[in-house]
Amino acid sequence: MRGLNGTLWAIQVLFGLYFVAVGIAHFVVPAGLPAQMSWMYELNDTLHLVSGTAEILGGLGLILPGLTKVRPELTIFAALGLGLVMLGAVVWHLSRGETQQIVLNLVIAAVLAFVVYGRWQLSPLSSRRLG
Repeated sequence: MRGLNGTLWAIQVLFGLYFVAVGIAHFVVPAGLPAQMSWMYELNDTLHLVSGTAEILGGLGLILPGLTKVRPELTIFAALGLGLVMLGAVVWHLSRGETQQIVLNLVIAAVLAFVVYGRWQLSPLSSRRLG
């Protein structure tokens, strides 16, 4: 199971940093985004706020609970929440006919589902023993 733990950690760190970066982008929406991200220019302020906040908190939740060993079970909920954000993104891109984005969102959701199952059943994170 040691290899699985390392794989899960690699996914958590990679996706954690990715979601924090994308979450921040929701608040600054920089000019010159690549064509695959041009949809960000069309989101309303409320969706930017909700998506950005969820992605930043979820990204941190993939990394910090396991790293600090404080409430590591929150990693499962972070991955689950981000998976739901990705399913919401599928609905958004479906309404716009953006097949490539839909596939990407479904793949990310599937990887996050693997993290949920992996940290819940296969290789749970340990917590710090207090006292």
